[in-house]
Amino acid sequence: MTSILEDLLKKTPVITDGAWGTQLQEKGLPGGECPDHWNITHVDSVRAVAQAYVEAGSRVILTNTFQGNRLALEKFGLSAETVEINRQGARISKQAAQGRALVFASMGPSGKMLVSGETTPQELQIAFTEQADALAEGGADAIVIETMSDLTEALIALESAQKTGLPVVASMVYDSGKDKDRTIMGVTPEQAAKALTEAGADVIGANCGQGIEGFLPICRRLHAASNRPVWIKPNAGLPVLKKGKVIYNTTADQFAAVVPDIIAAGASFIGGCCGTDPAFIRAIKDRLSRK
Repeated sequence: MTSILEDLLKKTPVITDGAWGTQLQEKGLPGGECPDHWNITHVDSVRAVAQAYVEAGSRVILTNTFQGNRLALEKFGLSAETVEINRQGARISKQAAQGRALVFASMGPSGKMLVSGETTPQELQIAFTEQADALAEGGADAIVIETMSDLTEALIALESAQKTGLPVVASMVYDSGKDKDRTIMGVTPEQAAKALTEAGADVIGANCGQGIEGFLPICRRLHAASNRPVWIKPNAGLPVLKKGKVIYNTTADQFAAVVPDIIAAGASFIGGCCGTDPAFIRAIKDRLSRK
């Protein structure tokens, strides 16, 4: 384990941040527009999201680069701006952190399916390497590969990110199967934990897909299947559509009430994904301070 992670994990759990997309939407990001492009066009708004999480108590914040690989950016006609989007994304979060939090740069899936031939391992490797290099150049302290459903794609992203020399978190999304304990590709927590650990991930985890209660068994299984620290970022429940708007019904206090159980299940890192905001981070910090 790298010294940066060793130092961070001297005090656990490590509180991370919450959702980014919905926070940018509140600042005016239109539906269907690429959030990552705001790293170039709306720097102050992106920085404000990062600063809000730092102020709320996050010891780790991410970057606005979830769709920052060139394959995902293609659908927005932005692949030519891949490097600048990622470099800027890391710089913005570093500026916002001001040494009060570490920046774990976000790398999400390509949006293309290997199994159907929409992309190839070689194309993925090129895309993820380009993104990871740009994030490192921007000053990221670590990289988070997140919301992965295809283990092969996750492993390619992991290998690409490792070339930077930065610590790497590898997080899958478990939202399928009878018990919502498999990725959409059928990968179990044990399968992912084994493969990602053997491939050298510094931290393994789960994010998105479902509410925090559903993460309890997943966290236990990840913890039991690997000797690596576990990263957990649940949604604020499942989304519902009300008057044309997506709503998450879990409140910050309801979410935070389950956090001690998540920690007991083996999580070293805890934060939120879709539907969460700085209020959730404050609630987590408050709940943990009462222990």
